Amino acid sequence: MSSTQAANIDGFDRKILEIIQQSNRTTSDQIAEQVGLSPAAVQRRMKRMREQNIIQSDIAVVNPKAVGRGVTLIVQVTLERERLDLLDTFKKEMKAHPAVQQCYYVTGSADFILLVTAKDMEDYEGFTREVFFDNLNIRNFQTNVVMDAVKTGLSVPVILEES
Repeated sequence: MSSTQAANIDGFDRKILEIIQQSNRTTSDQIAEQVGLSPAAVQRRMKRMREQNIIQSDIAVVNPKAVGRGVTLIVQVTLERERLDLLDTFKKEMKAHPAVQQCYYVTGSADFILLVTAKDMEDYEGFTREVFFDNLNIRNFQTNVVMDAVKTGLSVPVILEES
């Protein structure tokens, strides 16, 4: 989304986005009551924001521990070579791997930052063998094990501060 699209989001849209980021199960009737629009107007705005990819997806957030993925790891990956074809291949592999929750191509000392879940450290070791050690273009990787998920989420602040 470009900055031009962001300029097309008005105060009603921002309020709607704030509400649905807390729970996408909030009904259009409930949203309408909170923002001062009709339910039909809320539905039209949400449809437009989905079409414009402002709302990228409607998902359920699953507790990793509840499904046996109690270990979260933050992994910095440095590639041997940064050719476009190799970068694209790595990105494609990370998008397809179910253990990778998030993958960022970054500047700095590493090329990528990954957020990975695993059942346990043995499971993570298997991940490293499959994804890193079997890949000749991985120079190195550094892993940080999350001890306490103090704050997690994907909410984006959308309400403008009044000056």
